[in-house]
Amino acid sequence: MDLRNQISGHFKESIETKQLAAGELIEAIHHAGGELVRCLLNNGKILSCGNGGSAGDSQHFSAELLNRFEKERPGLPAVALTTDSSTLTAIANDYDYKEIFSKQVTALGQAGDVLLAISTSGNSGNVMEAIKAGQEREMSIVALTGKDGGSMASLMTDRDIEIRVPSDRTARIQEVHLVIIHCLCDFIDTQLFGGDDV
Repeated sequence: MDLRNQISGHFKESIETKQLAAGELIEAIHHAGGELVRCLLNNGKILSCGNGGSAGDSQHFSAELLNRFEKERPGLPAVALTTDSSTLTAIANDYDYKEIFSKQVTALGQAGDVLLAISTSGNSGNVMEAIKAGQEREMSIVALTGKDGGSMASLMTDRDIEIRVPSDRTARIQEVHLVIIHCLCDFIDTQLFGGDDV
């Protein structure tokens, strides 16, 4: 088996998935960017969560806001709910793993805040519980999903935004999620701090 062809196939499939996503997701990303900007302009914060690679994505997004993306600017309020091992293990041990994010959302989230909920399958139980908790706190939900949207899709209300990557392959979905995250960071920076060169 020639693994060179397999490597080339990954690039081709990634490019095709991104092209398909670019044709389908622009409006949803624009809508989500507007909701994130509204939140920040109203002194809100953005909480984010996910499992595995999606946990990494939630931390990546939070880091880009708290520190900087591509231009010098003040830090912006964002919290990845995936990083505090003491909190995560205490909740998992004392209650249930499904509650590791929802209990944090209930404690930290306020009306007008946004929850960035990331799940490639749309079926992550703890992310779904976080969405429910966010809705109870009158937060807006921005959900990054893939495949058929999973069970998360049915949780979306009129004020929530689902950005569903048109792919069934986890690796491709994660790659597009990263592009979406960078689009959202750029949208926020441009809206809040102007579109000057980076």
